[in-house]
Amino acid sequence: MPELPEVETTLRGLAPHLTGQRITDAVIRNSRLRWPIPKNLRRLLRGQTIHSIRRRAKYLLIECGSGTLILHLGMSGSLRILPAGAAAEKHDHFDLLIANGLLMRLRDPRRFGAVLWHEGDPAQHPLLAPLGVEPLENEFDAAYLHRATHKRNAAIKLVIMDSHVIAGVGNIYASEALFRAGIRPQRAANKLSLARCSRLVLAIREILGEAIRLGGSSLRDYVGSNGDPGYFQQHYWVYGRAGEPCRACGAIIKQIRQGQRSSFYCPNCQR
Repeated sequence: MPELPEVETTLRGLAPHLTGQRITDAVIRNSRLRWPIPKNLRRLLRGQTIHSIRRRAKYLLIECGSGTLILHLGMSGSLRILPAGAAAEKHDHFDLLIANGLLMRLRDPRRFGAVLWHEGDPAQHPLLAPLGVEPLENEFDAAYLHRATHKRNAAIKLVIMDSHVIAGVGNIYASEALFRAGIRPQRAANKLSLARCSRLVLAIREILGEAIRLGGSSLRDYVGSNGDPGYFQQHYWVYGRAGEPCRACGAIIKQIRQGQRSSFYCPNCQR
């Protein structure tokens, strides 16, 4: 599933082609995504100018004159910039046609993505309003994480993956950040000292930043807006490495289930 680095990489690939451009039309080939694409979306989009494109958690917000196009890649989605007239394939469900002769295409084999429209402040949309702080913004610091965890006895990995606490830290990067911070994923969140929260905040920021620089992770269907895969999966320390030796100490990487997701950790490096 595309996580924050993949969405941020997509944004950075789309923005130069979309910002300031006029939308000439949209093509809806299959409206049955996670939530139905609005039936009147083509009419709403025609003639709009794209003022900006930004990210909130794992959502992309294309801000136009009278509203915001809200996009989510779901489990298997990707957004590509292609020449106008590029032939569509089976899982290409939505195109945004731009006056510069290009189009933005959503490919989503599993159809868990979203193409929605919101008038008014997008921060008030029901999908966005409950989200927590952005992990790459200044509000996310040791003091915030300590406040958010000191009354919670849930496992720390589940807490940092809770989008109401931190917006956008998914399974892969939670496992990698906890390894870098030296914290076991099953440790109770309320057992973390302020100093350990500080190490974890730094680790989350570092891991997300490194993943963005490497174009994210391509494990299944994800590619960037130019069609290139990400390369961060080549740098995993623990994720997906159960039974293999730790690259830091040689201990065998372990795998457990948490919240119906796999967690990976080193029993020696993480306490």
